[in-house]
Amino acid sequence: MAWFACVTLVVVGSLLPDKSLPMRALSRLDISDKLQHFGAYAVLAFLPAVHERRRVVTAIAFALVGLGIILEYGQTLVSRDFEIADMSADTLGVVIGLVAGWPWRRLLERKFKA
Repeated sequence: MAWFACVTLVVVGSLLPDKSLPMRALSRLDISDKLQHFGAYAVLAFLPAVHERRRVVTAIAFALVGLGIILEYGQTLVSRDFEIADMSADTLGVVIGLVAGWPWRRLLERKFKA
């Protein structure tokens, strides 16, 4: 359930116009948008990597990369910039989220099998 809420937050946040109140507030934090993209997609990949089957995690990872690409194109419809670097940050976030999730998965599996 938390994962779906995170996906929804990323989709809505990605498609809000630059001049919207949430986007203006986010820009005041002075955090690189590439870091925001990376962090969001790392979380989206980490959560299923911890508890879903390997095949499901693989499908989700590809879907997340596709989502990042689609949303980047969608941003052009709401007067936001299209950036390939954002898609790269999304993809790198997915990879790092998966890499970070696997050790946690093994740790949890050992803990609950004992």
